[in-house]
Amino acid sequence: MKRTLSVLMMGLLSIGFLPIGTMAAEDVIATQEVSEKEIVKPTEAVYPASCPAIFHHTMKQLHSKKMLNLCDVTAGNPVVLVNTASHCGFTDQFGDLQKLYDKYKDRGLVVLGVSSDSFNQEAADEAKAADVCFKNFGVTFTMLATVPVKGDDAHPLFKEVARQDQFPRWNFYKYLINRDGKVVSSNSSFKLPSDNNIEALLAETKSPSR
Repeated sequence: MKRTLSVLMMGLLSIGFLPIGTMAAEDVIATQEVSEKEIVKPTEAVYPASCPAIFHHTMKQLHSKKMLNLCDVTAGNPVVLVNTASHCGFTDQFGDLQKLYDKYKDRGLVVLGVSSDSFNQEAADEAKAADVCFKNFGVTFTMLATVPVKGDDAHPLFKEVARQDQFPRWNFYKYLINRDGKVVSSNSSFKLPSDNNIEALLAETKSPSR
């Protein structure tokens, strides 16, 4: 593109179609490059200082073009983070997690589901994955699009979870994260957070330093 435009401009200058005072081809190219950069430059997400660093991410909503700022989603509240897969034998836990969310959402609990194919059990089609949680189990809590959740390729959210605790060993690992962004406990695929766990999580106040 640069070479073609440069040759064209120089040709027009040489045969007199452009006045001598016309800007050089290099200047035109530079101006065009600046304009293109201004047009395509994405808007950077804003993460407030009050938001724990673990949630300084913008992720795509499941089966949607909408990008979600996790600081906005969590809004300083305690979180149950869970990695999900629609072909897993533990999908009934979508219903259990929805009941948990319904019970405690008015007190500020956020349930955040993250679709993942890290254990080769997520539908390749996001629409099908969405049908399982939204239609089959009536999920209303936030669900995020498919990302890796373990190993070197894990999304940074789960790398931080692993730094504090461990990577998921299977689908439907549940992590309880307090208002300061600390993973206070985790539950395997076989275990749901107890009411006592959730009550304790909700009772924790935010550190004065944040």
